[in-house]
Amino acid sequence: MRFQRAIVIVLDSVGIGELPDAAAYGDRGSNTVGNLARQVHLEIPTLRRLGLGRLVDLPPKGGSHEEVGSHEDPAPEACYGRMAEASPGKDSVTGHWELMGLVLDGAFPVFPHGFPASVVREFERRIGRPTLGNTVASGTHIIDALGEEHIRTGAPIVYTSADSVFQIAAHENVVPPPELYRFCEAAFDIVCRRLGVGRVIARPFIGQPGTFKRTANRRDFALTPPADTLLDVLTSRGFDVVAIGKIDDLFAGRGMTRAIHTSNDEEGMDRIEETMASTSGGLVFANLVDCDTVYGHRNDVAGYAANLERFDRRLAGLIPRLDPHDLLFVTADHGNDPTTSSTDHSREYVPLLVTGHGVHRGRNLGTRRTFADLGQTLAQIFGVPPVANGVSFLSEIREK
Repeated sequence: MRFQRAIVIVLDSVGIGELPDAAAYGDRGSNTVGNLARQVHLEIPTLRRLGLGRLVDLPPKGGSHEEVGSHEDPAPEACYGRMAEASPGKDSVTGHWELMGLVLDGAFPVFPHGFPASVVREFERRIGRPTLGNTVASGTHIIDALGEEHIRTGAPIVYTSADSVFQIAAHENVVPPPELYRFCEAAFDIVCRRLGVGRVIARPFIGQPGTFKRTANRRDFALTPPADTLLDVLTSRGFDVVAIGKIDDLFAGRGMTRAIHTSNDEEGMDRIEETMASTSGGLVFANLVDCDTVYGHRNDVAGYAANLERFDRRLAGLIPRLDPHDLLFVTADHGNDPTTSSTDHSREYVPLLVTGHGVHRGRNLGTRRTFADLGQTLAQIFGVPPVANGVSFLSEIREK
């Protein structure tokens, strides 16, 4: 069977266990799904059927944790495996670029003590306002701490994290989103073009002190990939690439024929289903961000679990919509373990679940050495030149 369309769903931050070098990133013991399942019984029957329970321990309700595979689910109905990140780092840009075949030699710079004073002064000069913060912080915590002063002074809140990112938070009634985006463009020129920082993120919020809430008007300003990714290869050869969620931002708008921004995971799944109904070929590439942004960064264990369960129910409804020539991939870009003290991303393996009408049932794809194996497989599916990195597993997933 020749596959004609691929749907790739990236569950942002849904990692499945620490990588061998996790300790170097301060992530020893991180296991987003596994540790979550230790605290909350996860009702995710669809992901189990695809093989997730063979990759990370998911005990039955009331069951104990022993080792992966000790609570064996029925034989998976899909191909399953896990992927290690070859690039240094643990941010969304790096992870998504690697999924599409681009492995970085060096990590983006990080600023664990805030940005240099000269950088902040230049940013303030560009926007004509002072700033608050310039520290490493959780986004929700810093707006709780500085939001009232921001409203009083009009000074935007600047902060960073363990990732290579310059984040700017502002109340929408004080700095309307279009003006905040202009602030981000100024910051992008200073920290991304000059210093090589991976992203600038607009973080608008609303509400009153004590009840601040971030809005769906977030926008990411990412560096342009330094080399072609699979997206560039596909579009240059006439294939449709539909980017859903924040994919457009993460690839700086490169290599896609259509970009659809979404405000939450439910809308993301709606747009995936609509796109599947209106297209017959090419790549549908979607990022579902809520596990990371709404729950992982807030260490919200119950919320993270509930969101994963909501996705599982939507996935159950999506799989029957697959055409005979479709392939569906479910994976992630890094971890963000809500059970640890950290509110940052974690350096973890990510799941690789593959299903479709012509897919071998129950094939174990093992541990892939790089996320780029996915991009290389997609290149072979579409018959385009190979990407720079990765080994295709197409022959392993074809039904014999």
